[in-house]
Amino acid sequence: MEETVAERRDEALRVVAAERRRLTNVAYRLLGSLADAEDVVQEAYARWYALEPRRRAEVVAPGGWLTTVVGRICLDLLGSARVRRERYVGEWLPEPVPGDGAGRGAAGDLADRIALDESVHMAFLVVLESMTPAERVAFVLHDVFGYPFPEVAEVVGRSAAACRQLAASGRRRVREARPSVASARGQGGLVREFKRAWEAKDVRALVALLDPDATVVADGGGLVGALLEPLAGGERIARAMVAFTGAPVGTVLLERRVNGLPGLVAQVDGVTESVFAFRTAGGRITHVWAVRNPEKLRPWQ
Repeated sequence: MEETVAERRDEALRVVAAERRRLTNVAYRLLGSLADAEDVVQEAYARWYALEPRRRAEVVAPGGWLTTVVGRICLDLLGSARVRRERYVGEWLPEPVPGDGAGRGAAGDLADRIALDESVHMAFLVVLESMTPAERVAFVLHDVFGYPFPEVAEVVGRSAAACRQLAASGRRRVREARPSVASARGQGGLVREFKRAWEAKDVRALVALLDPDATVVADGGGLVGALLEPLAGGERIARAMVAFTGAPVGTVLLERRVNGLPGLVAQVDGVTESVFAFRTAGGRITHVWAVRNPEKLRPWQ
């Protein structure tokens, strides 16, 4: 039986709607912010439906069209974000996403929207922040999502050869930073011991768990108290954590998956106040990223 116009239209709508998760994943890795990523995807869909029906029908690959639009919007936002972050109070960290049901709510389970693979580990996202906007777009689209360079070139507005060089530069940054792929089981054990030592205010145990050159970076965005600069040195970090008295009465630490790896969440009366992501190497904790900016913690409430 010949397919009707209405059936073809419905099928086209299903195909376009099915792209939303992939587009959100692309935009989150490009921007480091789930809220911004979802805004970008919404804008891309608005532009798609603003096209005349005839023009939409001429698009051979709607998913490719939407990806190009998302990539271009993200490229523009990354350029302006550099200016905004120069005025940001303290350190800027990517927005953490829950990965074990901690983010269930009206917006749904974030695990259904973000694929929690190596490319969303906090260590990886922090390296992406060191790239230029063009490097980041070229690297993420090609190395993470497998888009060929001619398609990447359409997004970045440069030649395929230039995009190949941009991706190679991004690759070098990743290698130099060496954001190792942590064993979730091994990291989970270290995070659990870290939690117990912190709760017990055991400086010696904390020092034993932290790498001598460990670093803590906190993001409060000027909205809540947080370190304005990174704190380095395992012993300094341990003593600072034990001496910290700014936590509200009733604060509890919970083990949760943060961007796909074991982390910690600090809650007061069920409200998330801080999210801690970790990087481990050689059986010790080398990096702690503490996100306290309440605007970045909405998915955790």
